Amino acid sequence: DKIFGPLTLRQFIYLAAGASATFIFYRFLPLFIAIFFILPTIVFSLALAFYKINNKPFVFVLEAFFKYMMHPRLYIWQKVEKKVAQKKAEAVEAQRSPIFVPRLSESKLKELTWSLDIHEAPNPVTHDK
Repeated sequence: DKIFGPLTLRQFIYLAAGASATFIFYRFLPLFIAIFFILPTIVFSLALAFYKINNKPFVFVLEAFFKYMMHPRLYIWQKVEKKVAQKKAEAVEAQRSPIFVPRLSESKLKELTWSLDIHEAPNPVTHDK
């Protein structure tokens, strides 16, 4: 909800914190040095307050970045031997059964025998004359 004019509470806090930091840099540092701190602070506070990526506030992007950087990552590499062994197993399987024979369950087998017993084709073809 808009609390401070056109700003939400969160936007107001981001902008107030940025303005406070900017004032502190301006007050305690020489101006030519303070500029190098003031400009990034202003840009960062404006991004936190207004910038959205994929309709999500910029703070969510920062949160995801820090979670990614702080959590350990596990990298797994696949060894070459596994690929060679897998290819050998596929070759042996191809030699063993070159023709694919589908297996029928007991109920499908009963249906097929029933349809053959009554002299009916399992998939009848109709011919219109």
